[in-house]
Amino acid sequence: MEERLIDRARLTEKDTVVSVRNDFVAAFRDVLQVLPETRTIALVIGASALEKFWLNEVKKDVRSLEDRVSFVWYGDLPFDEILKRASSLPPDTALFWGLMSVDAAGVVHEGESALHRLRAVANAPIFCFEESFFGSDIVGGPMHSIPELGRKTADAALRILGGEKPADVKIEPIEYAAPKYDWRELQRWGISESNLPEGSEVVFREPGIWEKYRWQLAMIAAVILIQTGLISGLLHERRRRRLAEVESRQRLTELAHLNRYSAVGELTASIAHELNQPLGSILTNAETAELMLRRGSPDLVEISEILSDIRRDDQRASEVIRRLRSMLRKAPFELRDIELSVTVREVIGFVRDLAAGRNIGLSFYSPPDTGLHVKGDPIQLQQVVLNLILNALDAISEVQTGKREVSVIMARAGNFAEICVGDTGPGIAAADLKTIFDPFFTTKPQGMGMGLAIVRTIVEAHHGTISADNQPFGGALFTVRLPLAS
Repeated sequence: MEERLIDRARLTEKDTVVSVRNDFVAAFRDVLQVLPETRTIALVIGASALEKFWLNEVKKDVRSLEDRVSFVWYGDLPFDEILKRASSLPPDTALFWGLMSVDAAGVVHEGESALHRLRAVANAPIFCFEESFFGSDIVGGPMHSIPELGRKTADAALRILGGEKPADVKIEPIEYAAPKYDWRELQRWGISESNLPEGSEVVFREPGIWEKYRWQLAMIAAVILIQTGLISGLLHERRRRRLAEVESRQRLTELAHLNRYSAVGELTASIAHELNQPLGSILTNAETAELMLRRGSPDLVEISEILSDIRRDDQRASEVIRRLRSMLRKAPFELRDIELSVTVREVIGFVRDLAAGRNIGLSFYSPPDTGLHVKGDPIQLQQVVLNLILNALDAISEVQTGKREVSVIMARAGNFAEICVGDTGPGIAAADLKTIFDPFFTTKPQGMGMGLAIVRTIVEAHHGTISADNQPFGGALFTVRLPLAS
């Protein structure tokens, strides 16, 4: 029983009291701490005799708070009217649930059902000091603990059963327990947990996503970490590979440059012969012009023709030097659109005299009106053709009889440009066909075995292929296929 409802004068030796004390001031102070902006507290209570008694008790206790907050008493209203007003309360208002057994219209209500109806329409949070209403509709606060009340009552009964007189079993009135709050209602009304009194308990807290899916999130995090590690490793490996490719390409360029010097060394006589022809013509024409100028009346038309011949021969010599400088130039690997026939034709011009000096026929064929445009480095592609032709000339030089000829044929095969370099030499040993492009493989006594390896590397750097076969009528055939530029 509540302490104020006990008439101790009527107690006998056979009576034991387990009482509680309602501290309304503490309950309302808690509302003001949890909701500091509260300006009005509306008390919902019925109109029965007991409820009127408690309404008067509350009014007496809260006089000390009237300078801090205004109170609205719903004890003289039908419950339907209370619901109507609770749905349109002004801001900074809180509801306090008391009792509702009989309303002002005489309608009997079951307390928990009535509270459900109030919460469904109220636009303000509801507080209460009765733990029996806690768990679905009220925010909470300091309340009487039902378990504690049960323990105190059971202790009194055990003492009586143990032989004590009921009148001698004295139990201090039970005060409010530590404040307790419903986490769901705190979230609904936006109440910060920092406003709760020290030592408060928050129950019905819904687990966060980490608490709900701890193992799943841990596994996802582990997978992400593993993937991050793998991606980081792959990116590092990719960077190392790209650096290795750049370094390899630089080494290839240097090695190819040395190989070009070696090849050009073999062309010294041919280049000298090709330069001597225009230089000799220039000298002859210059001497002729001098003799004509010494005459009294030189023929100016003939002099003009001689000067034209000198200009033509000079351009021819300059072109030879330009091609030589271009081939010997040390330049980084650079892809650009080129006409493959023109590139190959320049190489033919270099080696034609060398072939003639060895008594070897050199033929070149490129299909007319068929553009063989590829994306490539002209210097390195010229080196490919030059190495293949020089190898063919060396192979035929070993043959003293029979047909001595090297042919360079260009064609289009689908989306590829083909360069076929064939000879009438002894051909390639069957056992060597699979290893002929390997580094350091050579059949020449003084060879280093790097020429064809460089050729294959250059062709593959241009996304092309190279193959070696023996021709049916004798001799070797090397076929280079390069993708045409789109």
